[in-house]
Amino acid sequence: MRIEFAGDTHVGMKRDHNEDSLLIMPEEDLFVVADGMGGHASGEIASRLAIDTIKAFFEDTGQDAEITWPFTTGREDDYDANRLVTAIKLGNQRIFEASNSQLQLRGMGTTVVSVYHSEGRLFVAHVGDSRCYRFRQGNLQLLTEDHSLLNDFRRSLNLTPDEEKKFPHKNIIVRALGMKNSVDVDLEIFPPRVADTYLLCSDGLTGEVDDKAVERVLREEKNLVKACQRLVQMANDAGGRDNVTVLLVRLAEGDSPEFDELTEEVTRELTEDVKGQLTENSGSES
Repeated sequence: MRIEFAGDTHVGMKRDHNEDSLLIMPEEDLFVVADGMGGHASGEIASRLAIDTIKAFFEDTGQDAEITWPFTTGREDDYDANRLVTAIKLGNQRIFEASNSQLQLRGMGTTVVSVYHSEGRLFVAHVGDSRCYRFRQGNLQLLTEDHSLLNDFRRSLNLTPDEEKKFPHKNIIVRALGMKNSVDVDLEIFPPRVADTYLLCSDGLTGEVDDKAVERVLREEKNLVKACQRLVQMANDAGGRDNVTVLLVRLAEGDSPEFDELTEEVTRELTEDVKGQLTENSGSES
């Protein structure tokens, strides 16, 4: 099975800095979106720290499968599931430690949502309200559940659509990386199917564009790069009140190609673009 992918991130129309980060790691079939929270530049730092930690852990364990892991694994004999969850928990630990060691970073955190393909299984892990959808045979399905105050009220009080629109605390997250010294990571495992497309996104997309409109774009646009661009533009056209990040992962027939120079260049450009924004904004706050 071959993995096709594309990603895009934008500061939006109202913010002056981008707190979102994304990881495209095709050599591991790992894809991650993080949406940082916190004042000044700390949101960018939290999301970047999560991404960098997850990436480093996958690099280390990819070179040495017997490396000592920092947490007790929760699923016996399931190396891949434990690998993904441990990487995210390690990101939480790094952010929590940084937050408590520097006053200007106090209270920072980030959401994270990830897709990881290995050994004929598709792993979806997340914390917070960044989402993962699956687009299959023309239909879009939400695979994650928001860890937000709105979602808690939605479940307990059966809010109507109109009540949800008027809910005064839509942006309050009840679970995120960095909030505590430990974190529960939601994990689901799916059998991969050729032609399925997985959408990872920050709430900058879902807060502005409804699911039906997203579904329509994925039906109409088969080019993943153009689909990402359209979704980001739709969010900005609808107001762009938040940073928006979109990452599309499609399962295709055939063997995965080698991690060639073109793929490496595209991945590096995306990563450096986000890092450049982080450096610029961190410098402006100092």
